[in-house]
Amino acid sequence: MLADKASYVGIWVIGVLFACVVAFPGLKLGDIVATLGIGSIAVGFAFQDIVKNFLAGIILLVEEPFRIGDEISVNGYNGVIQSINIRTTHIRSYQGEKVLLPNADVFTDAVMVQTGYDARRTDLGVGVDYNTPLPVAKDILFDTIRSVEGVLADPEPEIDLVNFGDSSIDFIVRYWTKPQQKNVRQAQTKAILGIKKALDQADISIPYPIRTLYYFNQDKYDDYMPEQNGNQVSEQVHN
Repeated sequence: MLADKASYVGIWVIGVLFACVVAFPGLKLGDIVATLGIGSIAVGFAFQDIVKNFLAGIILLVEEPFRIGDEISVNGYNGVIQSINIRTTHIRSYQGEKVLLPNADVFTDAVMVQTGYDARRTDLGVGVDYNTPLPVAKDILFDTIRSVEGVLADPEPEIDLVNFGDSSIDFIVRYWTKPQQKNVRQAQTKAILGIKKALDQADISIPYPIRTLYYFNQDKYDDYMPEQNGNQVSEQVHN
């Protein structure tokens, strides 16, 4: 713990000062303090980052914006908090990597605590064919997502129509799960499998983008044709 290490360092400093006074009777404590005062400026510049991270670590432990075991996202790093030390906060990424973040960065930057609340929402996009009866599709999506394992009944799932897409009418399926990343991933996989199966059984297609290409005779509309021929072509086109 950070507090234990801080106490350990403090005891060592006091012990060294006491040993100096005992070993050198002619050396007064005031002289030692004065010497430390002169050297503290240079030491301060040399160790300002260490001191900054140390103080930030103390504030993090006192305020507790997150705790050991919470899942956070900061500076593009995502993972589970393992410990908060004198200089760094240790997190274990979802890929199993150990990430050391300076306490000052964690303290000053925006931190997303993904496990800060009891539930976490996922927004899943689903597109259906333009010929689909929308009320029917909405009911199917709602019944399906409500029955998915890992999806919470409270807050209740919501189905929103959000967009007229190029090839589909788009829904957003909003549902809540436990906040841990593992629960979010597993529920999303089950939701996608369940929604695809339910729409297939109802003969509702999930369209893929369609692009229509038009071909024309380039020779017929050649910009370098003689003017007379070009006028003839133009007349033919208008006729």
